[in-house]
Amino acid sequence: MFDFVRKHTKIMMFVMFLLIIPSFVLFGVDGYNNLSDKGETVARVGSHDISQGEWDEAHKSESDRLRASIPNLDAKLLDSPQARYATLERLVRDQVLQQAADKGRLTTTDARLARELQENPTIASLRLPDGKLDMDRYRQLAASQGLTPEGFEARVRKDLSVGQVQSAINSTGFAAASVADLALNAFFEKREVQIANFAAADFISKVTPTEAEIGAFYKANPAMFQEPEQANIEYVTLDLDAVKKSISLNEADLRTYYDQNAARLSGTEERRASHILINVAKDASAADKQKARTQADELLATARKAPDNFADLAKKNSQDTGSAVNGGDLDYFARGAMVKPFEDAAFAMKKGDISDVVTSDFGFHIIKLTDIKAPKQRSFEELRAGIETDLKTQQAQRKYAELAEAFANAVYEQSDSLKPVADKLKLEIKTAANLARTPAPGATGVLANGKFLAAVFGPDAIEKKHNTEAVETASNQLTAGRIVKYTPARTLPLADVAARVRERVIAARAADLAKKEGQDKLAAWKAAPASATLPAAVVLSRDQAQNVPQPLLLAALRANTSTLPAWVGVDLGAQGYAVVKVNSIVPRAAPEAAAAKRDREQYAKWWTNAENQAYYELLKERFKAQILAPSPAKLSKDAAISAEK
Repeated sequence: MFDFVRKHTKIMMFVMFLLIIPSFVLFGVDGYNNLSDKGETVARVGSHDISQGEWDEAHKSESDRLRASIPNLDAKLLDSPQARYATLERLVRDQVLQQAADKGRLTTTDARLARELQENPTIASLRLPDGKLDMDRYRQLAASQGLTPEGFEARVRKDLSVGQVQSAINSTGFAAASVADLALNAFFEKREVQIANFAAADFISKVTPTEAEIGAFYKANPAMFQEPEQANIEYVTLDLDAVKKSISLNEADLRTYYDQNAARLSGTEERRASHILINVAKDASAADKQKARTQADELLATARKAPDNFADLAKKNSQDTGSAVNGGDLDYFARGAMVKPFEDAAFAMKKGDISDVVTSDFGFHIIKLTDIKAPKQRSFEELRAGIETDLKTQQAQRKYAELAEAFANAVYEQSDSLKPVADKLKLEIKTAANLARTPAPGATGVLANGKFLAAVFGPDAIEKKHNTEAVETASNQLTAGRIVKYTPARTLPLADVAARVRERVIAARAADLAKKEGQDKLAAWKAAPASATLPAAVVLSRDQAQNVPQPLLLAALRANTSTLPAWVGVDLGAQGYAVVKVNSIVPRAAPEAAAAKRDREQYAKWWTNAENQAYYELLKERFKAQILAPSPAKLSKDAAISAEK
């Protein structure tokens, strides 16, 4: 068999081509990978399965996005079962809404897509001074999200289509004023109460734990007395600054760059102008626009008859209140400071000229150019330092991609040391001691990057002391590290934490004593209200909490007030216990008209959100959405049951 393969290599290659290439044509590389390894199904919406692989990839993308936007975010929060399950719920929701959009044939036209892209403020910021889109930056925006421009537009189109599923509810949600007032009055209703606090701190002196109790508490709560894992590491970083150090420039390049860019480097031309503005809104009627234009034409004629009186004319007639008091003077400005029609006109004029009527989004302008400030060309020696910086930055940006690939390959191929890559690319090997999985307080840069820390504490880095992969820790920055010394998490010996254990035992016992005292008093005062010794009454409500703990506030507001006074006991955990006597109900004061309107609008939003959620639950049922992976709450409950057994 193997002899046949060796003797007929070309034939076998042709056969393999026939067998493999069509599958890639039909499914693509990603599709081929997905067909071969999807993993188990963790959720299902109709006939669409969501695999473990899709879930993992979605959660990784979401975590990377959050780490990039919030560098100091605790990595453990992102890796928690609750965070992972929330990602799965989002995947299910997206699929439910997508199927609803497809079923309802909710599509997005090219015109609607174009309007959305034009109105997007991020994309608007990519426009050049002439109004055209900077395609290079647009491609970078799409690439930052792992997409081509076409893929980015397809995703926007999809989002718009899916958005139509719930837009009917969002646009029609309302609540009648009478209904809103009824609910809000109940929500903000007040209670006059008296509160007796039994603080755990008051019982500390009554607790004297024995050595046996301290030992038992230590054994029962080992997690409280753990020292977290730590690592001493070394790491190297490739960034533009490191690349610049490897770049040398010759005198001829510096001179050529100066000759080509001297005008730009010397500064920008500035112009000074005055104007008369006649305001008109973009959505004004045709008649209003014509009336404003006629007024502007008349003022233009007057200005040209007596150019020297332009300032007086502006003071009396300009509707730009900021400049009118100064005779319309706008001081000096460079390109990019004014709206484009105004700028184009101002930079096409000669000193002393008065423009034709210029139309902008603000209305109609009459412009007088009063001065031109041309920058003085600076010498080569004056600009030399800046030129060197510019050239090195440009060359470093071009060279970075090449070196980034070499960096990534080197840390992987010679995984037992960072010295080869440091020597090859002339990088500095840095060290850090007592590093933890989460950034230390005050940490900055690489050592505060959650993605890098996750790689450092990965299984391969810990167990085999291998280099991490090259991690993108910032824009144009790659970092790789390796563990030099690793100390796993461990429970500290009782002798080292005896004082802490004792404090915990005392606190727990004091809280128990406070709770018992409070419960005893509650029972006695209920039986004989006249015997109660309570402080002065206070009035509580959700918007006037009087600094009481949230559990106590809610207990007071939720107390059964069918019979007054009402008595409630509130367990405050480590803080102790409280007894609340509810004396009376205080109706909500009638709000001012503006406040009432604002509250009703907020209530309508709450109601609309509730309707939206109810509609989504209906769609989940209609499209047979199921989450097959167990929820964290169920896992915790099962673990608790097992522990009890």
